[in-house]
Amino acid sequence: MNTDAPPPPTTPSFRLDGRSALVTGAGRGIGLAAAAALVQAGAQVTLVARTAAEIGAAAERLGPLASACTLDVADLPSVAAFFADRPAFDVLVNNAGLNRPKPIWDVTEEDYDAVLGLNLKAAYFVAQASARRMIAQGVKGALIHMGSQMGHVGGANRSLYCASKWALEGMNKAIALDLAPHGIRSNTIAPTFIETPMTRPFFADPAFKASVLAKIKLGRLGKVEDLMGAIVFLASDAAALMTGTSLVIDGGWTAD
Repeated sequence: MNTDAPPPPTTPSFRLDGRSALVTGAGRGIGLAAAAALVQAGAQVTLVARTAAEIGAAAERLGPLASACTLDVADLPSVAAFFADRPAFDVLVNNAGLNRPKPIWDVTEEDYDAVLGLNLKAAYFVAQASARRMIAQGVKGALIHMGSQMGHVGGANRSLYCASKWALEGMNKAIALDLAPHGIRSNTIAPTFIETPMTRPFFADPAFKASVLAKIKLGRLGKVEDLMGAIVFLASDAAALMTGTSLVIDGGWTAD
Protein backbone atom coordinates (compact mmCIF):
# COMPACT_ATOMS: atom_id res chain seq x y z
CA MET A 1 0.00 0.00 0.00
CA ASN A 2 1.29 3.47 -0.90
CA THR A 3 1.50 5.27 2.46
CA ASP A 4 2.54 8.50 0.71
CA ALA A 5 -0.81 8.86 -1.06
CA PRO A 6 -2.87 11.87 0.03
CA PRO A 7 -5.95 11.14 2.15
CA PRO A 8 -9.29 10.98 0.33
CA PRO A 9 -11.36 14.15 0.21
CA THR A 10 -13.76 14.81 3.06
CA THR A 11 -17.41 15.67 2.44
CA PRO A 12 -18.11 19.22 3.59
CA SER A 13 -20.30 19.37 6.65
CA PHE A 14 -24.05 19.78 6.44
CA ARG A 15 -24.10 20.79 10.12
CA LEU A 16 -24.94 24.35 11.13
CA ASP A 17 -23.85 24.32 14.76
CA GLY A 18 -22.98 27.77 16.05
CA ARG A 19 -24.75 29.57 13.21
CA SER A 20 -27.82 31.76 13.42
CA ALA A 21 -30.72 31.72 10.97
CA LEU A 22 -33.84 33.77 10.29
CA VAL A 23 -36.95 32.26 8.69
CA THR A 24 -39.81 34.49 7.57
CA GLY A 25 -43.38 33.23 7.35
CA ALA A 26 -42.32 30.53 9.78
CA GLY A 27 -45.52 29.83 11.68
CA ARG A 28 -46.64 26.91 9.53
CA GLY A 29 -46.16 25.08 6.24
CA ILE A 30 -42.89 25.47 4.39
CA GLY A 31 -41.60 28.15 6.76
CA LEU A 32 -42.05 25.97 9.82
CA ALA A 33 -40.40 23.05 8.01
CA ALA A 34 -37.46 25.29 7.07
CA ALA A 35 -37.05 26.35 10.69
CA ALA A 36 -37.25 22.73 11.87
CA ALA A 37 -34.63 21.64 9.33
CA LEU A 38 -32.22 24.35 10.42
CA VAL A 39 -32.75 23.62 14.12
CA GLN A 40 -32.18 19.91 13.50
CA ALA A 41 -28.89 20.81 11.78
CA GLY A 42 -27.79 22.71 14.88
CA ALA A 43 -28.57 26.34 14.02
CA GLN A 44 -30.04 28.89 16.39
CA VAL A 45 -33.21 29.89 14.53
CA THR A 46 -35.41 32.98 14.83
CA LEU A 47 -38.90 32.43 13.46
CA VAL A 48 -40.89 35.46 12.36
CA ALA A 49 -44.48 35.92 11.21
CA ARG A 50 -47.35 38.32 11.77
CA THR A 51 -49.34 36.16 14.21
CA ALA A 52 -47.79 36.13 17.68
CA ALA A 53 -49.64 33.09 19.02
CA GLU A 54 -48.86 30.95 15.97
CA ILE A 55 -45.19 31.86 15.79
CA GLY A 56 -44.72 31.45 19.53
CA ALA A 57 -46.27 28.00 19.50
CA ALA A 58 -44.13 27.00 16.51
CA ALA A 59 -40.90 28.05 18.21
CA GLU A 60 -41.88 26.26 21.40
CA ARG A 61 -42.42 23.04 19.46
CA LEU A 62 -38.91 23.29 17.98
CA GLY A 63 -37.15 23.50 21.34
CA PRO A 64 -34.41 25.65 22.88
CA LEU A 65 -32.62 26.46 19.63
CA ALA A 66 -35.73 28.26 18.34
CA SER A 67 -37.10 31.68 19.28
CA ALA A 68 -40.02 33.70 17.96
CA CYS A 69 -40.52 37.33 16.99
CA THR A 70 -43.69 38.90 15.64
CA LEU A 71 -42.91 40.81 12.46
CA ASP A 72 -44.86 41.85 9.38
CA VAL A 73 -42.20 41.72 6.66
CA ALA A 74 -44.34 43.96 4.43
CA ASP A 75 -43.94 46.75 7.03
CA LEU A 76 -40.56 48.07 5.92
CA PRO A 77 -39.91 50.38 8.91
CA SER A 78 -40.52 47.41 11.21
CA VAL A 79 -38.14 45.31 9.11
CA ALA A 80 -35.44 47.97 9.42
CA ALA A 81 -35.93 48.17 13.20
CA PHE A 82 -35.85 44.38 13.53
CA PHE A 83 -32.45 44.09 11.85
CA ALA A 84 -31.02 47.16 13.61
CA ASP A 85 -31.60 45.53 17.00
CA ARG A 86 -29.79 42.27 16.20
CA PRO A 87 -26.43 40.91 15.13
CA ALA A 88 -26.20 39.67 11.56
CA PHE A 89 -27.73 36.30 10.81
CA ASP A 90 -25.63 33.66 9.07
CA VAL A 91 -28.62 32.35 7.11
CA LEU A 92 -31.81 33.95 5.83
CA VAL A 93 -34.74 31.88 4.54
CA ASN A 94 -36.87 34.42 2.70
CA ASN A 95 -40.10 32.43 2.78
CA ALA A 96 -43.12 34.65 3.46
CA GLY A 97 -45.49 34.73 0.50
CA LEU A 98 -49.03 34.42 -0.76
CA ASN A 99 -51.06 33.56 -3.84
CA ARG A 100 -54.40 34.78 -5.19
CA PRO A 101 -55.20 32.52 -8.13
CA LYS A 102 -57.39 34.34 -10.67
CA PRO A 103 -57.59 34.67 -14.45
CA ILE A 104 -56.00 37.90 -15.65
CA TRP A 105 -59.38 39.54 -16.34
CA ASP A 106 -60.39 39.23 -12.67
CA VAL A 107 -57.16 40.51 -11.08
CA THR A 108 -57.53 43.80 -9.21
CA GLU A 109 -54.96 46.42 -8.32
CA GLU A 110 -55.35 45.36 -4.69
CA ASP A 111 -54.55 41.76 -5.67
CA TYR A 112 -51.47 42.98 -7.54
CA ASP A 113 -50.23 45.04 -4.61
CA ALA A 114 -50.81 42.22 -2.12
CA VAL A 115 -49.05 39.48 -4.10
CA LEU A 116 -46.18 41.51 -5.53
CA GLY A 117 -45.88 43.48 -2.30
CA LEU A 118 -45.21 40.40 -0.20
CA ASN A 119 -43.66 37.95 -2.65
CA LEU A 120 -41.26 40.45 -4.23
CA LYS A 121 -41.05 43.82 -2.48
CA ALA A 122 -40.93 42.46 1.06
CA ALA A 123 -38.56 39.66 0.03
CA TYR A 124 -36.26 42.21 -1.61
CA PHE A 125 -36.02 44.50 1.37
CA VAL A 126 -35.67 41.67 3.89
CA ALA A 127 -32.77 40.37 1.79
CA GLN A 128 -31.30 43.87 1.59
CA ALA A 129 -31.52 44.42 5.35
CA SER A 130 -30.04 41.00 6.08
CA ALA A 131 -27.20 41.49 3.59
CA ARG A 132 -26.36 44.94 4.95
CA ARG A 133 -25.88 43.52 8.45
CA MET A 134 -23.83 40.63 7.12
CA ILE A 135 -21.56 42.95 5.16
CA ALA A 136 -21.15 45.35 8.08
CA GLN A 137 -20.11 42.53 10.41
CA GLY A 138 -18.08 40.51 7.91
CA VAL A 139 -20.44 37.53 8.01
CA LYS A 140 -20.06 35.18 5.05
CA GLY A 141 -23.48 33.61 4.98
CA ALA A 142 -26.32 32.40 2.80
CA LEU A 143 -29.59 33.85 1.57
CA ILE A 144 -32.25 31.31 0.53
CA HIS A 145 -35.35 32.62 -1.23
CA MET A 146 -38.44 30.44 -1.48
CA GLY A 147 -39.37 30.59 -5.14
CA SER A 148 -41.57 28.23 -7.10
CA GLN A 149 -41.66 26.11 -10.21
CA MET A 150 -43.94 28.96 -11.34
CA GLY A 151 -40.82 31.08 -11.46
CA HIS A 152 -39.63 28.82 -14.30
CA VAL A 153 -42.88 28.14 -16.21
CA GLY A 154 -46.31 29.68 -16.59
CA GLY A 155 -49.54 28.61 -14.96
CA ALA A 156 -53.20 29.28 -15.69
CA ASN A 157 -54.83 31.71 -13.26
CA ARG A 158 -51.42 32.54 -11.80
CA SER A 159 -50.28 35.65 -13.65
CA LEU A 160 -49.52 37.53 -10.42
CA TYR A 161 -47.84 34.59 -8.71
CA CYS A 162 -45.74 33.80 -11.79
CA ALA A 163 -44.78 37.47 -12.14
CA SER A 164 -43.59 37.56 -8.54
CA LYS A 165 -41.66 34.29 -8.67
CA TRP A 166 -40.01 34.98 -12.05
CA ALA A 167 -38.98 38.37 -10.64
CA LEU A 168 -37.60 36.65 -7.54
CA GLU A 169 -35.39 34.48 -9.75
CA GLY A 170 -33.99 37.54 -11.51
CA MET A 171 -33.52 39.34 -8.23
CA ASN A 172 -31.66 36.34 -6.84
CA LYS A 173 -29.21 36.18 -9.74
CA ALA A 174 -28.45 39.89 -9.60
CA ILE A 175 -27.99 40.15 -5.84
CA ALA A 176 -25.80 37.02 -5.94
CA LEU A 177 -23.42 39.00 -8.14
CA ASP A 178 -23.51 41.97 -5.78
CA LEU A 179 -22.89 39.84 -2.71
CA ALA A 180 -20.30 37.38 -4.04
CA PRO A 181 -17.32 39.68 -3.29
CA HIS A 182 -18.50 39.69 0.34
CA GLY A 183 -18.64 35.91 0.56
CA ILE A 184 -22.44 35.88 0.78
CA ARG A 185 -24.30 33.35 -1.34
CA SER A 186 -27.85 33.75 -2.68
CA ASN A 187 -29.98 30.94 -4.12
CA THR A 188 -33.62 29.99 -4.58
CA ILE A 189 -35.59 26.83 -3.97
CA ALA A 190 -38.37 26.29 -6.53
CA PRO A 191 -40.91 23.73 -5.33
CA THR A 192 -43.86 22.20 -7.10
CA PHE A 193 -47.23 22.13 -5.35
CA ILE A 194 -46.59 21.31 -1.69
CA GLU A 195 -49.33 20.21 0.68
CA THR A 196 -49.57 22.98 3.29
CA PRO A 197 -52.38 24.77 5.14
CA MET A 198 -52.29 27.43 2.39
CA THR A 199 -52.57 25.00 -0.54
CA ARG A 200 -54.82 22.33 1.01
CA PRO A 201 -58.11 24.07 0.10
CA PHE A 202 -57.13 24.03 -3.59
CA PHE A 203 -56.76 20.25 -3.53
CA ALA A 204 -60.32 19.81 -2.27
CA ASP A 205 -61.25 20.27 -5.95
CA PRO A 206 -60.70 16.79 -7.49
CA ALA A 207 -60.31 18.19 -11.01
CA PHE A 208 -57.64 20.64 -9.92
CA LYS A 209 -55.77 17.98 -7.96
CA ALA A 210 -55.88 15.61 -10.94
CA SER A 211 -54.53 18.32 -13.27
CA VAL A 212 -51.63 18.96 -10.91
CA LEU A 213 -50.78 15.28 -10.48
CA ALA A 214 -50.80 14.83 -14.25
CA LYS A 215 -47.87 17.25 -14.48
CA ILE A 216 -45.84 15.97 -11.54
CA LYS A 217 -44.01 13.08 -13.17
CA LEU A 218 -43.24 11.34 -9.89
CA GLY A 219 -46.97 11.04 -9.35
CA ARG A 220 -47.57 12.74 -6.01
CA LEU A 221 -47.90 16.12 -4.40
CA GLY A 222 -44.90 17.49 -2.60
CA LYS A 223 -44.49 17.39 1.17
CA VAL A 224 -42.65 19.97 3.25
CA GLU A 225 -40.14 17.25 4.09
CA ASP A 226 -39.14 17.19 0.41
CA LEU A 227 -37.68 20.68 0.85
CA MET A 228 -35.93 20.33 4.18
CA GLY A 229 -32.74 18.72 2.90
CA ALA A 230 -32.35 21.37 0.21
CA ILE A 231 -32.69 24.13 2.79
CA VAL A 232 -29.97 22.63 4.98
CA PHE A 233 -27.77 21.99 1.94
CA LEU A 234 -27.95 25.59 0.68
CA ALA A 235 -27.33 26.95 4.16
CA SER A 236 -24.30 24.72 4.77
CA ASP A 237 -20.69 24.47 3.68
CA ALA A 238 -21.73 21.66 1.34
CA ALA A 239 -23.10 24.38 -1.02
CA ALA A 240 -20.07 26.65 -0.71
CA LEU A 241 -19.70 27.11 -4.49
CA MET A 242 -23.40 27.59 -5.23
CA THR A 243 -24.76 31.07 -5.77
CA GLY A 244 -27.19 32.76 -8.14
CA THR A 245 -28.99 29.56 -9.03
CA SER A 246 -32.17 27.64 -8.26
CA LEU A 247 -32.84 24.19 -6.87
CA VAL A 248 -35.99 23.07 -8.67
CA ILE A 249 -37.82 20.47 -6.57
CA ASP A 250 -40.80 19.79 -8.78
CA GLY A 251 -41.15 16.05 -9.31
CA GLY A 252 -40.35 16.54 -12.97
CA TRP A 253 -42.97 19.22 -13.76
CA THR A 254 -40.58 21.55 -15.61
CA ALA A 255 -38.70 18.72 -17.34
CA ASP A 256 -41.56 18.17 -19.80
